[in-house]
Amino acid sequence: MSTGGGAASPALEPDADAPAGEGLALAQFAAGCFWSVELVYQRLPGVARTEVGYSQGHRHAPTYRDVCGGGTGHAEVVRVHYDPVACPYPVLLDVFWAKHNPTTLNRQGNDVGTQYRSGIYYYTEEQEKLARESLAEKQKEWKDTIVTEILPAKRFYPAEGYHQQYLEKGGQSAKKGCSDPIRCYG
Repeated sequence: MSTGGGAASPALEPDADAPAGEGLALAQFAAGCFWSVELVYQRLPGVARTEVGYSQGHRHAPTYRDVCGGGTGHAEVVRVHYDPVACPYPVLLDVFWAKHNPTTLNRQGNDVGTQYRSGIYYYTEEQEKLARESLAEKQKEWKDTIVTEILPAKRFYPAEGYHQQYLEKGGQSAKKGCSDPIRCYG
């Protein structure tokens, strides 16, 4: 795809951002509304930082309004900065699968639209391998076909500031290991 001037959109490029600290790695997950997905990763020991935003689309620098309006191709994603020693990638995958229904196309609960699709966006060949293996294992647990896409991580665009750590700002605990129920509201 191109943006009116014939040049490929920067949104289609790989996410080239660096992790938030030495020894950390990046992962991207889409599993419905990013607020609750972010909180579950915030609570996970070994996760140093989370960010919500937009990825896998074709519009450069999309806004929340753009993404919700459709037509940008972006998914609501959580980008996780994690310590692969303290929190190996398979642990992140287990949390991803447990957090949502991966058999519903472009939908999680009452949230409907392509921005709510299920996706694992990898940064390395090892992440891709582990993601594909985990999908094959999880499919054995589901009667319906899993529709999760597994693709290279494209450029990440942070969501607007008020979306970052939204549920924590609203009073829900992001303490490591917390198992309080997560309540979504908006």
